[in-house]
Amino acid sequence: MATKLATPLIVVESPTKAKTIGRLLGDTYTILSSYGHVRDLPKTKLGIDTEHDFTPQYVTPPKARPVLKALKDAMKKHPDVILATDEDREGEAISWHLINALGLDEHKAKRIVFHEITKTAILSALEHPRVLDMNMVNAQQARRVLDRLVGYKLSPFLWKKVAKGLSAGRVQSVTLRLIVEREEEIRKFKPEEYWTIGAKFDVRDATFEAILSNINGKTIEKFDLKTALDTTTLVETLRSATYAIASVEETRVFKNPPAPFTTSTLQQESAKRLRYSSSKTMLLAQRLYEVGLITYMRTDSTNLSTEALGAAKLYIAKTFGEPYAADAPRTFQTKSRTAQEAHEAIRPTDVNVAPQLATIDGAAEQKLYALIWNRFVASQLPRASFDHTTVAITTRVKDSSASSGQATYQFTASGNILRFDGFLKVWEQKFEEKTLPVLRQGDAPTAKEILPEQHFTEPPARYSEASLIKTLEKFGIGRPSTYAPTIKTIQTRNYVKKEQGRFMPTELGELVHKVLIEHFNEIIDIGFTAAMEESLDAVANGEGRWQDLIKNFYDPFSVKLEEKYKDAAKVLPDEKTDIICDLCGKPMIIKFGRFGKFVACSGFPACKNTKKLAG
Repeated sequence: MATKLATPLIVVESPTKAKTIGRLLGDTYTILSSYGHVRDLPKTKLGIDTEHDFTPQYVTPPKARPVLKALKDAMKKHPDVILATDEDREGEAISWHLINALGLDEHKAKRIVFHEITKTAILSALEHPRVLDMNMVNAQQARRVLDRLVGYKLSPFLWKKVAKGLSAGRVQSVTLRLIVEREEEIRKFKPEEYWTIGAKFDVRDATFEAILSNINGKTIEKFDLKTALDTTTLVETLRSATYAIASVEETRVFKNPPAPFTTSTLQQESAKRLRYSSSKTMLLAQRLYEVGLITYMRTDSTNLSTEALGAAKLYIAKTFGEPYAADAPRTFQTKSRTAQEAHEAIRPTDVNVAPQLATIDGAAEQKLYALIWNRFVASQLPRASFDHTTVAITTRVKDSSASSGQATYQFTASGNILRFDGFLKVWEQKFEEKTLPVLRQGDAPTAKEILPEQHFTEPPARYSEASLIKTLEKFGIGRPSTYAPTIKTIQTRNYVKKEQGRFMPTELGELVHKVLIEHFNEIIDIGFTAAMEESLDAVANGEGRWQDLIKNFYDPFSVKLEEKYKDAAKVLPDEKTDIICDLCGKPMIIKFGRFGKFVACSGFPACKNTKKLAG
C-alpha cells in the first residue's frame, strides 16, 4: 500500500487569508495562520543593544506562543513549509521572524508572494518560490529600531518637560507639526478685502450672466479692486454703457478619468465620499483583500496587469457598449516621489464581480468595494467631453486719463455642456452645466444689472483626513502602510482632535510640539523625515547596512539628548490654587497630564487625590 505524501504547509499571517486560500486550493495544501508577528521588541525595555551594532533583542509575545507551538506541531506532519505572508516589507519581516522562530534555514526556506488572492495568482506563485529578501527585512528592521529609539528615548524627555505618560514618535511628531503649524497660520491670518463686478445681460428675450474680466486689455487680478470706493464710479460707468459681443469661441474640452487607487488615494477618496477614517478604510480593505475580492491594498503604484486591462475592456464593451471601450486599455504613471511598494494598483480581482453581485458581509465593506470597483472601471473608460463656449462682451467709454481718450471694458461669459459622459458614467464628479443663449458676434446685449460683490480672503483650511494624507504623501513622510496608524496615534494620544471633520491640535498637542521644535527641531523636520524614508528605501534596495543608517542618526541624537536633559526645566510649572484637598487638607495645584489640565493634591505622593479642573 502506497504511503500518502504529506501536504505542503503554507503559512500566512491572517486566519481570514488562510481560509480563503484553503477554499481556493482545496486539500492539496495545509494552510495555517501566524496571526501576525510572532516576534517583536519587548514592551518593558528598549530591546536594542546600542553598544553592539544596534542588535535588536526580539522576544515572543505571550499571545504568539500557542500559535508557534501549533505551527511547530504541524511542521512534524508537514515538513515542506512555504511562507506566504504579504508582499511588502512588513510581510517579508513576518516571514523572517517565522523562519527564526520555527528554526527554518533562512537560505532554503520557500517564500512566495502574490498581489491578489486568486487561484491563478497563488498557483503561479507556488510554481516560482524564492528565497527571503533580506534587504526588505533589513529596511523594516531599520524602521522598527529607529522608531523604537526615538520613542523610547524621547518620551521620558517629554515626561520631564511637560507631564508623565506622554510619548513621542518620529513620523507622528512630524504629522503633529503639520497640524500645529496650520493652526498657527489660521490664527495669524488677516483677511483682505477685494471686489468683483458681475453683470446680467439681456439679448433677444434671453438673460445670461458674465463677469468683468479685463480693463484696457489687462486681465483683472484678484486685488485690483480692493475696496468699495474702487468699484463705485466704475459700476456707474458700466451701468450706462452700450455693449457689443466681440467674440464667441466654441471649443471641445475633455476631462480625463482618474488613475486606479493607490493606498493614499483610496484613503483620500474614502474619507471624502464615505466619511471613513483612514484606519477604518484600511481595516475594511484588508478584509476585502483577504476574502479575495481586491488586490493587495498597501501600494503606491498605479500599474495594472495586462490581464486586468484585457478583462476590463471586455467587460466595458459588453456592459456599456463599444463607444465606452474605445479608449481602453489605459495605463497611468505613478506620481508618488517615493513609490516603492507593491507592483500594482488596488483593483477588484475580477471585474465581472460588480458591487451588486459581490458577496460581502457588512454595508461598510460593500461601499468600499463599490468605490474600488468603480474607480478601476472608470480608469478604463473614455474621457468625458464638453462643449465649452466663451463669450466676450465689450464696451468703450470716454476716459480722459486714457491715452486714446477711451477705456475698454470686457465682460466674459462661459457655457459648459456635457456631450459624452465617458468615465463619469461610473465615477461621479461634480461639474456644472451652464447653457448660454444663442449669441453671435456683433449682437448688442443690454446690461440689465451691474452687480458689485464684496469678498474677503479665507484662512487656509484645517487638514481633513484626505488633505492630511495627501500632504504626507507629497512630502514623503511615512509610507502607505503608516498613514492610518500615524493619524490614529496622534488622536489616541490626545495631541489632536477632530471638529467637523477637520484636525486641530489640543492644548497638550501644541505644548508637546513646542517642546519638540525647541529642542529637537531637526528630528521633526519634514525634510529630515523624508530623507530618512529615502535612506530606508536605499537599504531595501541593498545599498548599505541598516546599522550604519541607525548609527548616523543615533550618535548625534543621543549626545544632544543628554545635553538637553541637563538644562531641561518644566514648560509649565505647577500652578497654585485656593482649592483645599478634601482628603488631607493641603492646598491643591494645577498640573498637566495626558488629557490636559487637572487639579492634584500638593501632598503627593502621600496623598494621591486628583480632580477634574472646573470649567
